[in-house]
Amino acid sequence: MENSSTVSSIILSAYLGMEDFKHMYFSIFFILYISIVAENVILILIIYIEKTLHQPMYFLVCNLAANGLYGSTALLPAVLRNLACSSSEISLASCQTQIYFLHTYVIVEFTILGVMSYDRYIAICHPLRYHTIMYLTKVYKLIVFSWLCPLVAFLIFYILTLQLRFCGKTIDGLYCNNYSLVKLSCTNNFFVNIAGLISVVLYTFPQLVMIIYSYAHILKICASSSKESKLKALRTCIPHLFAIMNYSVGCFFEILQSRFNTNHLPYRTQVFMSLYFLIFPPVLNPAMYGLIYAVPSTIIGTPSKDDLKGVRKNHLLVNEPNVTLKKFPSNIQPLIKVHLFRE
Repeated sequence: MENSSTVSSIILSAYLGMEDFKHMYFSIFFILYISIVAENVILILIIYIEKTLHQPMYFLVCNLAANGLYGSTALLPAVLRNLACSSSEISLASCQTQIYFLHTYVIVEFTILGVMSYDRYIAICHPLRYHTIMYLTKVYKLIVFSWLCPLVAFLIFYILTLQLRFCGKTIDGLYCNNYSLVKLSCTNNFFVNIAGLISVVLYTFPQLVMIIYSYAHILKICASSSKESKLKALRTCIPHLFAIMNYSVGCFFEILQSRFNTNHLPYRTQVFMSLYFLIFPPVLNPAMYGLIYAVPSTIIGTPSKDDLKGVRKNHLLVNEPNVTLKKFPSNIQPLIKVHLFRE
């Protein structure tokens, strides 16, 4: 698509404040990027190599790690290049490309978190039917949907931004974002702003409903279960809840900076807020899920097919659940016990 802009480059003014400490910032961001790549690649390799982790939840965790690589690679190499070259300027085409990558990273992240909440809901509320509902073909379709839908949906909206004519060329930040770029437009951007608000609702509302619905039912199940079952359910949900909280804090900081004037805040605080959602989730998510892999006995809700062999038959015939439970591995007994008394 031909761009009719009168400017060919964008100035990212936040780099001007880094000039005196650019070597320090370069070292910090370089270490962070290497850490993100190492953590997420190791996590993906562990899931790929360890056959016992070939379960729906871990496939989703693997995609969360892949998205962390996608988002951080879309930003940090560019930040490192600008610091190394003492440059605060980026071509308009590069700015527009960066916007697409960063925004789709955010949408894909939330979509995967929404699918993961559905997985946790099935695992805890319907453990005996887990592998029937979350069969591999369905999981693969959910994963493809989590990537393809955001990539295509945002592109459809983003075409409106690409058609704008830009006169201003300064963005107050370390990277380009769609809202800031639209404000540089020479033309009336009212329609683009309205379309942007609608798109935000479409990108976030379904996932938000799924997360709230899933955890409302999980809390309902936990309320009527034993203390041991509550603790196990909490353990299996903590990494996911932590990832959602981490994501929400990052989005809050980004909205705060892009919509309001935060120049009164210390410069380092502005940098921290600006980069939070692109650095901390990719760093902390693998660490949190790594704790689960280190203590696999704490994982509930994803019993193997062998573990559940014959459960449905016994479940239909059982009169004394506590006796029947002895036939199954101890790590899934509390979960099955809750389900037996519920049905």
